[in-house]
Amino acid sequence: MESLVQRLSQSVTQAHSLEELTRPLLQMLEESTHLESTYLTTINEEQGQQRVLYARNASEMQIPEGLVVPWGDTLCKRALDEGRMYTPDVGACWGDSEAARELGIRTYASAPVRFSDGQLYGTLCAASKSSQALSGEAEGMLRLFANLIAERVEREQLIASLNRTNRELAALALLDPLTGLPNRRCLTDELGRLIARCARSQECVVVGFIDLDRFKNVNDEHGHEAGDALLRAMGERLSAHLRSADMLARFGGDEFVFIGVGPLFGSEADAVARELQQRLSDASAFQVDLPDGKTLDYGGASVGVVCLRPDSIDADDALQKADAAMYRVKMARSREARGNALH
Repeated sequence: MESLVQRLSQSVTQAHSLEELTRPLLQMLEESTHLESTYLTTINEEQGQQRVLYARNASEMQIPEGLVVPWGDTLCKRALDEGRMYTPDVGACWGDSEAARELGIRTYASAPVRFSDGQLYGTLCAASKSSQALSGEAEGMLRLFANLIAERVEREQLIASLNRTNRELAALALLDPLTGLPNRRCLTDELGRLIARCARSQECVVVGFIDLDRFKNVNDEHGHEAGDALLRAMGERLSAHLRSADMLARFGGDEFVFIGVGPLFGSEADAVARELQQRLSDASAFQVDLPDGKTLDYGGASVGVVCLRPDSIDADDALQKADAAMYRVKMARSREARGNALH
């Protein structure tokens, strides 16, 4: 038969979760204390509640898992406040506890489950309807088990915190800090996946390249804060005028790129590209409120949109074709501007 030490070592080393650690400990605690119920609680002092997380009931007494009681009425709080770990007569010590009366607890023992910084997580408890003595060995085991649980919970919380931080950092690595839009890396990765999906569904891929004309002039004449305001406003304007399934990214200093699913092969791909190009061109001309209180009338960006079959391109090809389409628009706008200046 396995010794208690062997069982404890096995439980600690093989447990993959708090529950897998706690349930064997509750059984060992019941065997060593000979009390009817052993259970682990969590405490929310801000909400004034104590909750039974895991419980083992070996006889008539039933401590239900999920039971929530007012923290101020619990035996655990009284025991912590008085520094009393064990009593064989709850009625004599704490006869005013309604929760204890309802559960029929007469013998009670508990140890606080505290983190390394002293924060109270909960309590590890044992209770019985009859008066029972508790050996010094059982008290030591109760403290030991409470410490093991505290270490486990603290480790799990640390791992969860690190995982959250890693996810946040990964998300930040894919976002442009100024506009909050996806960045070049994020868009390029998604474009590769989009091309593969469209090849299977026999749909075209739409790629649009947007370059902010005269952006350097805005920075030179109004300052970089004004340029940043224009970029943020442009991102919001373009996002509002794209289809819900499209992705818009800030691709470079004054460049935006969007991608999306186009029509089926053989459909009016050019018409779709022209409609999107006109819509975004119109949306890119607007008034911008600058940080100094002035208003900038921005004349619009150069927008090039292409609708491509996915079976003959990769992400770089698609971006190059959209960039070329944008450049043709930019040259046409430049010629038009020079012609207007001559007249």
